[in-house]
Amino acid sequence: MRDGHDSMDIAADLLAWYDRHARDLPWRVSPADRAAGVQPDPYRVWLSEVMLQQTTVAAVRDYFHRFTTRWPTVAALAAADDGDVMGEWAGLGYYARARNLLKCARAVAHDHNGQFPRDHDALLALPGIGPYTAAAISAIAFDRAEVVMDGNVERVMARLFDIHTPLPAAKPELKAQAAALTPTERPGDHAQAVMDLGATICTPKSPACGICPLRPPCAARAAGTAADLPRKTPKKPKPTRRGIVYLARDADGAVLLERRPDKGLLGGMLGWPGSDWSDTPQDTPPFAANWQTLSAEVRHTFTHFHLILAVKHAPLPPAPPDGYVILPRADFRPSDLPTVMRKAWDLLRTEAI
Repeated sequence: MRDGHDSMDIAADLLAWYDRHARDLPWRVSPADRAAGVQPDPYRVWLSEVMLQQTTVAAVRDYFHRFTTRWPTVAALAAADDGDVMGEWAGLGYYARARNLLKCARAVAHDHNGQFPRDHDALLALPGIGPYTAAAISAIAFDRAEVVMDGNVERVMARLFDIHTPLPAAKPELKAQAAALTPTERPGDHAQAVMDLGATICTPKSPACGICPLRPPCAARAAGTAADLPRKTPKKPKPTRRGIVYLARDADGAVLLERRPDKGLLGGMLGWPGSDWSDTPQDTPPFAANWQTLSAEVRHTFTHFHLILAVKHAPLPPAPPDGYVILPRADFRPSDLPTVMRKAWDLLRTEAI
């Protein structure tokens, strides 16, 4: 940060900008409404923050609308059927979030009388809530002076203070700078203002420095390094794994599915029976049949690896094997499948129908 600008000035300039340019988000109370006394719903703040983890605002909007329409309160979500929630979550990815969503909702309903605690440490004790989410709920829902650090905030801090230490090593330094800027007045709006600034102006590529409210004090703009920050430690290349999925259905359109174990990738989700995912997957179909292999393969990328799936299909026998889920055609919704499984279904429909 350049000389002549203190943290109070920066916070005031940022809030003034936010009052004019805050994003219209379905889970947010606008600064004007908040000034008029409208309080954020902690349930909606929590739900949005969980959904937004490693996911874009554009991808989350429709999911958020569906969830809050179907389960408008934390008590309603706590009482929901696990399969219904996992089905609504399908396609959003990182399915451990959905399992923890239910655990957290039930903990709030049963242990906190349906009210999210205000205290940061009490929030941290809830299932699936880490330091970032606890800080976000505490600041945005309860207007407490917590430091909310996401990728947008890290980028703004790195540029504002011209910090060249690469991420993730720079995280403590960036958080310390963000804490020094957090005001005691309107800390919730301040947290959202920094995130909005990073999302709309101080963007990863081609930051719009000319219209930035923090242009005067920004050290990286003065040094000409803004576009290069934040620096990041290079990531290791992702390995590629292979697997096989088995799609079986009968003449009436009923399909054979399995529910994956709660722990691990796609935990708790319905999907096609399949092999292990490895360098040399074992061909382990759910029943003996003349399995046909599609010419195309499914390609999907997870956080830590790429996956290539061969897709095999066969008629479902009159006496299906035990331990699987048989869904009649009327009850089968491909949209309830995780994305990688839906890709396999789409391939089958393209090639075999």
